[in-house]
Amino acid sequence: MLFPMPFHSLLLFTVWLLLNNSVSAGHIVLATFFAITIPWLVRGMRDEHPKILKPWLAVRYVLMVMWDIVVANLEVALLIVGPLKRLKPGFVAVPIEMNSDLGITILASTVSLTPGTVSAEVSKDRAWLYIHALHLDNEAELIKSIKQRYEKPIKEIFGC
Repeated sequence: MLFPMPFHSLLLFTVWLLLNNSVSAGHIVLATFFAITIPWLVRGMRDEHPKILKPWLAVRYVLMVMWDIVVANLEVALLIVGPLKRLKPGFVAVPIEMNSDLGITILASTVSLTPGTVSAEVSKDRAWLYIHALHLDNEAELIKSIKQRYEKPIKEIFGC
């Protein structure tokens, strides 16, 4: 196959011409050479990631996470301004029902992006995501929220 990664080839071609700020024949030949050769040489290193099966759900997910970040920022600000004795930090083990590295990474990143929670570790068997919460009122509710609000849509988006 001449173009194993057509998008990357087009990107390499364009970036080469933009970096050199020239569309001379020599630069076009060199850009074409790079656009064909580099993707061809690295084609064996490519790791296939799950495809986005539901793009509109992915857009909705991103918007939901952005909203959650805003709301969590306000909640954390109110917790911090109040008496520190009120805070009940804790760790939670959330069972993961995904087998995709990308899905687990997106879940862990989403949890860490939301103020008040941080992904601490994924178990070696990839069955648990350990999370630290700044304020933990109800462990079961936090687990249910993460699984329903974040894990379920990620599984649907990527089919993992």
